[in-house]
Amino acid sequence: MIGIEDCLSEAMSIPGALGAILVDHTSGMAVAEKGMPDPARSAAGLSEAFRATIDGVAVSSPEGSFRVEDLIITTDTSYHLIRPMEMMFDGPLLVCLRLDRERANLALARRRLLTITDQLVAS
Repeated sequence: MIGIEDCLSEAMSIPGALGAILVDHTSGMAVAEKGMPDPARSAAGLSEAFRATIDGVAVSSPEGSFRVEDLIITTDTSYHLIRPMEMMFDGPLLVCLRLDRERANLALARRRLLTITDQLVAS
């Protein structure tokens, strides 16, 4: 079992990690961060990107109900991996990890982030 700070430290230990932030999905506010240049703006933007993606997928999904495991945004220099978590007392949270595209292994980062968030949710 790990706490929020341990979660972010573990995320930052993933090869190629440049920054990590935990976002309250409801408010778009940063809960905690490591290595993010502007946490408030990052949290708001990442939360809004996730919300817009969910809305778009909902409209285009004929099966109606779905659960998003993660969202990957690829830029010319980095990957942004966004993973939603449903915390018992804290409500919906997003853990967002920014990875250097040249140094990161995206598949490994996804697996490690899954393990880390599962440990946090179990806490």
